[in-house]
Amino acid sequence: MVDIEKFSGQLIDKACSLKATDIHIVPRKKDAAIHFRIGFDIIQMLTISKMVCERLISHFKFIAQMDIGEKRRPQNGALTLQTIAGDVNIRLSTLPTVFDESLVIRIFLEQPVETPEELSLFPSAAKKLLSFLQHTHGLIIFTGPTGSGKTTTLYSLLDYLKKHFRRSVITLEDPVERKNENMLQVQVNEKAGITYPLGLKAILRHDPDVIMVGEIRDEETAHIAIRAGLTGHLVLTTMHTRDANGAIYRLLEFGVSISEIEQTLIAIAAQRLVELVCPFCGADCSPYCKKLRKRNRLGVYELLYGKPLNAAIQKAKGAECEVDYVKLKDVIKKGIALGYLHPQSYKQWVYEYEA
Repeated sequence: MVDIEKFSGQLIDKACSLKATDIHIVPRKKDAAIHFRIGFDIIQMLTISKMVCERLISHFKFIAQMDIGEKRRPQNGALTLQTIAGDVNIRLSTLPTVFDESLVIRIFLEQPVETPEELSLFPSAAKKLLSFLQHTHGLIIFTGPTGSGKTTTLYSLLDYLKKHFRRSVITLEDPVERKNENMLQVQVNEKAGITYPLGLKAILRHDPDVIMVGEIRDEETAHIAIRAGLTGHLVLTTMHTRDANGAIYRLLEFGVSISEIEQTLIAIAAQRLVELVCPFCGADCSPYCKKLRKRNRLGVYELLYGKPLNAAIQKAKGAECEVDYVKLKDVIKKGIALGYLHPQSYKQWVYEYEA
């Protein structure tokens, strides 16, 4: 008989030691598979029986205070665990499938906050991001797909603000991914009535200088974030758009007027996490080699600000003008030319720009 509590701890320890960001417990017809996400790769690590799979998922649901008896609808949970790597925040998501319930565990290691220079492939992008923080009010938007490092970049910038500008920082997140004692962090809790719009309204009455909104995902949140930027607050937030320019049109879809965008928008950064070329393995790097390397992935940024941003806003108004700025494809080409990135990175992130 498998000791599920011990097995679950070993699973988390193994994932942390290999620098995995996610654990996938996938039910199949006669058994179940456990996959680790390491970088962009999903790697099968173990095969377990159906009974062990059910017990393992029930155990994680129990310690995360989720409903063990409910298997017909998706559930979410979060908790902090002690591991060989230190305290680890994990986020759990269940999903009913045709073969049984599936579980994905996202792992957030409690590590020192890294500086923007440490997170960026090119130092010039980090310096430009830091220069945006000189503003005392306005809106800075980070765009990119899930897992592109937007939240990590935001925490890095907020930490810099606290250390160098002594500003009051409040975050509103769903959920809080990294706990930080140096700032007030508010978690969205819809059951308790703390939604993005209501939470943001309450934060504005709490005397913040800087507000981080986890994501602008609806019209009301967009309007309150814009209003906060207009009334003397620096607002940092994220959106899901393909590129930097797309954030302007997304705000317009949310009913924000073009004049409000002109008055509040400081900069838009489209971000991607790119895999660095391994100096030992080249392109096909094993999980154990990645474990030994200090840095496997870094951020690249498409920055839209200043005159190009103004031109992009005018173009959104309907004016015929050229928007000339360094795009993601140019940054990735530079990384490939200098030998930092594999040519596959271009195909992975840029094919859609070539239409």
